[in-house]
Amino acid sequence: MEHELRAEYEDGDAPQGPDAKVKNWHVVRMEDTTAMCGRELSPAAATRSTDDWGAGKVPICHSCGALYLRETP
Repeated sequence: MEHELRAEYEDGDAPQGPDAKVKNWHVVRMEDTTAMCGRELSPAAATRSTDDWGAGKVPICHSCGALYLRETP
């Protein structure tokens, strides 16, 4: 199963322009808006590759990360 990271924003669910601050990144199954932790995310939210998970470059939801590890070989 393929996954990606989807943003949760500090000022709400949808991005508010290019300066929108990301509060947390959640792991979702490809093209889904429900994070593995159960949080509903905006379909307009930015996405990133899961290659960024564990690199320390972006804040990742702890619950999503734990579930992602169980699903990824």
